[in-house]
Amino acid sequence: MSGKRKRKRKLKSLSDTNTDSGRAATEAENENLELQTWSDLPTELLESILSRLSLDDNVRASVVCKSWHSVATAVCVVIPSPWLMYFPKFDDWYEFYDPVKRKTYSIELSELSGARVCYTKDGWLLLYRPRTHSVFFFNPFTQEIIKLPRFEMSYQIVAFSCAPTSSDCILFTVKHVSPTVVAISTCYPGATKWTTISYQNRLPFVSSIWNKLVFCNGLFYCLSLTGWLGVFDLSERTWNVLSVPPPKCPDNFFAKNWWKGKFMIEHEGDIIVIYTCSSENPIIFKLDKMLMEWEEMTTLDGVTLFASFLSSHSRTDLPGIMRNSVYFSKVRFYGKRCISFSLDDYRYYPRKQCHDWGEQDPFENIWVEPPKDFAGFT
Repeated sequence: MSGKRKRKRKLKSLSDTNTDSGRAATEAENENLELQTWSDLPTELLESILSRLSLDDNVRASVVCKSWHSVATAVCVVIPSPWLMYFPKFDDWYEFYDPVKRKTYSIELSELSGARVCYTKDGWLLLYRPRTHSVFFFNPFTQEIIKLPRFEMSYQIVAFSCAPTSSDCILFTVKHVSPTVVAISTCYPGATKWTTISYQNRLPFVSSIWNKLVFCNGLFYCLSLTGWLGVFDLSERTWNVLSVPPPKCPDNFFAKNWWKGKFMIEHEGDIIVIYTCSSENPIIFKLDKMLMEWEEMTTLDGVTLFASFLSSHSRTDLPGIMRNSVYFSKVRFYGKRCISFSLDDYRYYPRKQCHDWGEQDPFENIWVEPPKDFAGFT
């Protein structure tokens, strides 16, 4: 009996020892976990998290600790704002204004002599020489040129879908033959000629250099002088003037040159129109594609719009002071500041710097997008 009790005591003692050692190991593990900080997160996991943050949140995360700062800096992709490009009237020196750094660059581009700008997208300019009817793409940041078939353009505007280095690039222009008939011409890099087809309109549509063009999800949208919207479907090759009444503006907007002070922008599938009139605050509309009507916008939800006559652009994740604003194609105070309108403060900056856009030469300047890794002209 005594031998059995001794064996039981030994077994119990051994069991207690194992339990105590397991408890100690668990406590040590918990203590180690408690001692771990956010800086101990695996680098791969941290990269996956921080790469999904907005620019502001990325900056906030970078001040947590050294390891977070290193990863946040590595994964941060800052998309530069568009630059305002000025076209000279006499020589071949072109100026580029960076609204973020408020810095101006000058560069000689003799390749553009005698050409006027038509449109810009993805860092590429589309240009036209009236004397020779030559049309070509030019990238001012890489100096690349892509020639296109000759085409005579009078008072119509032209746009393209994406960078000409892409196989999806299509050029589009529309010209009215009569109030109820338009001639639509298309082309693509590598083509030997333009293709022109006439279409009937259900509603009157008049072409002009003051019309606006954007490309969105396979469709070219064209806003006419009087605010009617024509749509060309690339895949179906169809043209239709939508029965969407023009945006409603106050009576005081219908003053001298009111029809010239319009801008149109595509942003993440939305079609946005800006109406301006002299000293009045601009009014911004978005096309409701379900209800087929224009709805007025009171906020841009942090988006920054860059408006110029021939083409306009949008950006997210720019510095906070630039957000929820419209930047127009005019620089004041000797190149120190663009005229902008803040939807947060509902006012122009600088003060009393509104502009009669109808008086400005549409070919004077244009917003152009520099490459992500472009540091500036040397």
